[in-house]
Order: sequence, then structure tokens, then C-alpha cells
Amino acid sequence: MNQVKENINILVVGDTCTDKFVYGPAIRIAPEAPVPVLNPKNISTNLGMAGNVVNNLKSLGVNVLSIVNEEIVTKTRYVDDRSGQILLRVDENDKIKRINKDVLTSIKNNNLNNIKIDAIIISDYDKGFLKEKDIKYICQNNFNVFIDTKKIVDSWIIDATFIKINHIEFERTKYTLKDVDIEDKLVVTLSSKGCKYKDEIFPVKKVSIKDVSGAGDTFLSGLVVEYIKTKDIRKAILFAQKCATIVVQKLGVSTI
Repeated sequence: MNQVKENINILVVGDTCTDKFVYGPAIRIAPEAPVPVLNPKNISTNLGMAGNVVNNLKSLGVNVLSIVNEEIVTKTRYVDDRSGQILLRVDENDKIKRINKDVLTSIKNNNLNNIKIDAIIISDYDKGFLKEKDIKYICQNNFNVFIDTKKIVDSWIIDATFIKINHIEFERTKYTLKDVDIEDKLVVTLSSKGCKYKDEIFPVKKVSIKDVSGAGDTFLSGLVVEYIKTKDIRKAILFAQKCATIVVQKLGVSTI
């Protein structure tokens, strides 16, 4: 998917990490415990979480600014290279410092470092960089704010433009949503079944899936870019699904 450079400026705010994949064959079981023995053959690394959103946006040809944590968070996945099965994931430095207050209050659509921002993406993996009140502040003081959060969703999110969550996250948070009127803003991804917006299901074509790691970041990136271009959430959902379908056919955390 080759993209022409667009005159679109998007700000990403959230938790970032390094995604590390250790690949090798796991062809036997350890004698001292019923666990696979992995023989590491190669290692790949890339930016994950908010960093993966940034990379996907860049691959779609837009200009990207980011406000993320300075601490190094690492997610290491040990993968059997024959089956693509993840055997173990190890997360290091999983909790990070909260965003600086002065940095938070500087986030403005109309002028961030003398740049007009077309959309703000909050990629919140709930590692500590953003509290609920921080996200609420960004939403109340800006327009075109798109959120992907691992937090339990409640009234603090009501001023967002659109909220993307997956079906597992929705099941965790649907009880707190009963009294929060965000039906017009909620986009729920359904894995291989597609996506739901309001009462409409957007199916996705079946493909051979190699790895779903980071696919939600890709979906969010495509959704925002296409919405800024068309102002049509349904067209944006269809484009986002096309983007996510591409990356799930690749190993590791991939961009479009």
C-alpha cells in the first residue's frame, strides 16, 4: 500500500515501548518441567504501543508528532518460528511516570510548536503515562480526539470524538457504559469477525493470519487518517480494516 505524502498533521500521545521478538524452533519439552525448549535463532525489534501507531501513521504518508514516555519499556515475545506460536512474553519496566503537567497543558490543536494539528490520537496502554483526568483534559480542550485505551471506560471519556476498543475490552467495560452516552463514538473491533459501529457490523475478508500483535494500532491509524480525509466514519472503518488485514498476515508487530 503505497501512500502519497499528505498535508495532514497528527499528534500521538501515550505509552510507547520496544517490541522484541525472539524466534527459533521449539521441538522438544524440557525434562525438568512440561514446557517447550526454545532454541533462539534470530531477534527483531521495533517500536510498539504508541510507537507502533506513529510508525503506521508515517507509512500512511502523514506528518506525525508524538508525546510519549522517556522510560524504556520492553516487551519480549519468544516465538516458535515453525508455528508462529508465542511461548512466553516478558514485560520489563511496566509502569512509567505520568505526563508532565506543562506538557499536558501545551497540547492544543490550533498551535503545537507553531503547527496546526488535524487530529490527536491517545494511545493509552494504561502504563501510568496518562491518568483518566489527563485524557479528559485533552478531550475537553481539543477537537478530533481519537482514543484507544486499556482503562475501564467511564464518563471521563465522553468528550472524545471516537473511541476504539476491541471486543474483549468492551466486555470488561460495558457495564460502566450503561449510563454514558457514547454510542455514536464507540468503534468495537471484533477480531476476525470485523468491526461494530452502532448496530452495524462491518465484516472483514478471511485471510491467513500469522500474527495479530499491533493490529489494533494499525486499525486506529487507518481509521484516523481516512476520517480526517473524508469526515465519514464508515469509510474510515472500511479503510482501517483493509490496513489491519494487511499487517495480520505478517510476523511480529508490522506496519502497513
